[in-house]
Amino acid sequence: MIVLGIDPGMAETGFGVVESRGGRLRAVTHGVVSTPSADPPEQRLAEIHRQIRHLLDEHVPEAVAMEDLFVGQNPRTILQVGQARGAILTACGEAGAPAAAYAPAEIKSAVCGFGRADKGQVMRMVAAILGLQEAPSTSHAADALAVAVCHTQRARTTALRAELAR
Repeated sequence: MIVLGIDPGMAETGFGVVESRGGRLRAVTHGVVSTPSADPPEQRLAEIHRQIRHLLDEHVPEAVAMEDLFVGQNPRTILQVGQARGAILTACGEAGAPAAAYAPAEIKSAVCGFGRADKGQVMRMVAAILGLQEAPSTSHAADALAVAVCHTQRARTTALRAELAR
């Protein structure tokens, strides 16, 4: 199973592609889509859409998993992240890739065992789980890999429950 994890944002959208085979996880690629704050919003959103669509076409993931909005943030930030999520979801719809969203606490719990883990803990645990030589260079890329790991764990649990129900 290949999962594209995304940490949506207007200035920086983190991405991480994770492959799950035989219970083992490995990072295929990860990074950040950056958009200059001086550019108009429509151009920034178009760039996010373009880059995510490229990742979808290149890696053909079976699923896309995103970090859900955190309601406690600044309303302006929520609006911008929501717009970035819209560009990402449009790319997913065009590519026929199903998308799921997970709360930040659920992602942290899946990766660190604690829903209030800090960014450094998430970065270190992502590196350990995926066997990376070093932690991703940005917290956005680490968060994207973490959401992909969370999704693969959720998919395994769902499959096991279905198998046991038979």
